[in-house]
Amino acid sequence: MAAVFKHELRMYFHSLTAYVFGAFLLVIVGIGAMLYNLQAAVSNFEFVLSFSSIIYAVIVPILTMRVIAEERRQKTDQLLYSLPISTFQVIAGKYLALLAVFAIPLCIISCYPLIFAQFGDVYLPTSYGSLLAFFLMGAALIAVGVFISSLTDNQGFAAGIGVAAILLNYFSVTLSEYVSSTAQGSALALFVLAAGVGLLIHYLTRNDNLACAVGLSLMAVVVLWYFVDSAAFEGLLPSIMTALSLFERLDVFVNGVFDLTAVTYYLSVAAFFLFLSVQSLEKRRYN
Repeated sequence: MAAVFKHELRMYFHSLTAYVFGAFLLVIVGIGAMLYNLQAAVSNFEFVLSFSSIIYAVIVPILTMRVIAEERRQKTDQLLYSLPISTFQVIAGKYLALLAVFAIPLCIISCYPLIFAQFGDVYLPTSYGSLLAFFLMGAALIAVGVFISSLTDNQGFAAGIGVAAILLNYFSVTLSEYVSSTAQGSALALFVLAAGVGLLIHYLTRNDNLACAVGLSLMAVVVLWYFVDSAAFEGLLPSIMTALSLFERLDVFVNGVFDLTAVTYYLSVAAFFLFLSVQSLEKRRYN
């Protein structure tokens, strides 16, 4: 795993990927600090992180689009299977290298609250708690990007899907409120989501029976639940989108609350999508 980590890290810094990623992040956070902390004379650095979070829709796909897709395109992924390490160790090495590239500009950003504290009252626990949440959210989104990259050999396609997935998560709460908060709208959305889970299982396992069984079972649960207690679906879709949104949980830290539930959620999302990435590589190995 250490060899994979060192190889990936060396490759990122021998290309423009790490520098473009770091530059984008530092520029957006710098603009936010100028607008909030300097021009508006607001001492809350955590507001800058909330403002800057949308940049993940750009920088995460830039960082992750080639991590596995390029290996598949060049057929060098076959070499990964011949290494004397497990698929999990390959994914872990690549993921830790991505986190290292991500952490470097954040180390620079972590100096900002200390600098601003020299010229005004900055509540450092909230600032650094928000910075930790900002890092954990980025780690979760990077894991999503790794999984998307493992599904294709086209870097452009992986980047496009990554941008769409992150933007969907960013605007999910707003979109769910616009679509419908009625019982029928929530039931329909959950029905479509159940079908999506079945399709994902089919892609990962190529097992038609398992995919159909899971998808149809979830659909049946939604339909049965709706007919038994349709009132429970009122406003259910916005509530689910709020619970699933990575960005909404950052706002809790920005408001001065250290939320262990959010930390657990970020770590769980990262672990889940890394697990899916391992399964995606394992499926390709056996195919």
